[in-house]
Amino acid sequence: METGHTDQCVPRFRLLTESQITRIHHNVLRILEEIGVQIHHEEAVQLLAGHGARVEKTDRVHLPAFMVEEAIASAPSNLVIYDRTGRPAMELGGRRIYFGTGTDLPKTIDLESREIRDTLAEDVIRSTLISDALPHIDFIGSYGLPRDIPRGLHYIRCFQLEVENSTKPIFFTAESEEDLQVILEMARTVAGGPENLSARPFLIHYAEPVSPLTHSQEAVSKLILCAEQSIPINYTPALLAGSTGPVTLAGALSVAVAEALSGLVIHQLAGKGAPIITGVAATTMDMLHATVSYTSPEFRLTHSAYADLFHHYGLPIWGTAGCSDTHFPDLQAGAEYAFTLLTAAQDGTNLIHDCGYMGQGYIASPEMIVFADEIIAMVKRYMKGFTIDEPHLALDAIRDVGPGGHFLGERHTLDFFMREHWRPGLLNRTNLDNWVRDGKRSLSDRLLARTQEILQTHKPAPLDEVSGKALDKIWKGISETGRK
Repeated sequence: METGHTDQCVPRFRLLTESQITRIHHNVLRILEEIGVQIHHEEAVQLLAGHGARVEKTDRVHLPAFMVEEAIASAPSNLVIYDRTGRPAMELGGRRIYFGTGTDLPKTIDLESREIRDTLAEDVIRSTLISDALPHIDFIGSYGLPRDIPRGLHYIRCFQLEVENSTKPIFFTAESEEDLQVILEMARTVAGGPENLSARPFLIHYAEPVSPLTHSQEAVSKLILCAEQSIPINYTPALLAGSTGPVTLAGALSVAVAEALSGLVIHQLAGKGAPIITGVAATTMDMLHATVSYTSPEFRLTHSAYADLFHHYGLPIWGTAGCSDTHFPDLQAGAEYAFTLLTAAQDGTNLIHDCGYMGQGYIASPEMIVFADEIIAMVKRYMKGFTIDEPHLALDAIRDVGPGGHFLGERHTLDFFMREHWRPGLLNRTNLDNWVRDGKRSLSDRLLARTQEILQTHKPAPLDEVSGKALDKIWKGISETGRK
């Protein structure tokens, strides 16, 4: 009989076998070598050609397998992302999981009127304050496209508002290389210079190729810029099975992974060993409604499959969860949030964004960020598993109580119940009498009350005065000219 050692029993999930990984990977390599990718960036085409790629008709590039394998080998397998103060906040790699909000939502559910309206700059501030206060939201997404900020400037302004209202890492988008340059100027100001920013990055840029198998001028420009300056970038395809990719999941997955890996090749040639997070979004187009589903079971299957692939490659992985296809917080939203958050965690995707998403990635919901935080806490407890050793097997406590007794007064219970049992903050566990006495409040009632409480009471750590004035000066100069 084995005694005296400790085992940790943790949930484990894997979709693909080794042979299935090999088969999909070989299909991806054939796509890249035989079919190729279109790259609308002359410098990148020349860079690839100079390292062994075959170029057809100026912008169709065929990548041999050795270039892909070299890029996978040179990309870092772990990335440390810091917070605004320079402290380590996330270590991306392995099966470590971190959760954050999403990006680029044009509509917001108003907390007071409960109407769906245009997103405004104030909503970006609110979502940042909410995310800063929540313990299980690890990073801040750029949230929305504020209607009250001129187009072409909203990404810059959003970044400024986020860095002013939270110390957490920022996951941001940029419309162009010029946008990105300004945002990086702001980030360097906050970090105390370019060397400090490269050494302790507190931001991750998000960019995408164009499905199927196309890399735009703007996307590649940003990809190369980040590689050259050692700024972490998340370069992720977003493909619709049946529309911008094959209708079959294996085919859609193969095309999306080919897009991701061809982007990885460009990135690593521009800056060998530069930090990059990758992965794919390969979901389905609903053929009846002509919409994209963020929560379909097919999306979760491809999510699990690409996670297995990129774990095999040894690369940090992007993921998506905490989202819903419905347009307003309801039972569907709750089911889809729980489904996506749990499966993303089981997949071991490292950088999981979209918390607060509604309406197929079109609508933001502040209180659903709070809801996501609650479900993430539950999911993290589930993923922690439980310990099997002598104290946890509790034989002495069982012997002391014996048949017919109870464990409420046992020292063993006092020692372990806080560590062993998770307690919700918002989900109901009170009995019926207490629930009635408390006013029969629904979860929706509690979510709204908690969200408003955060906005009224939470005070984020302020940005230092010198950096704040410098950011204001950068923003004033850009907004007055309307040019970058």
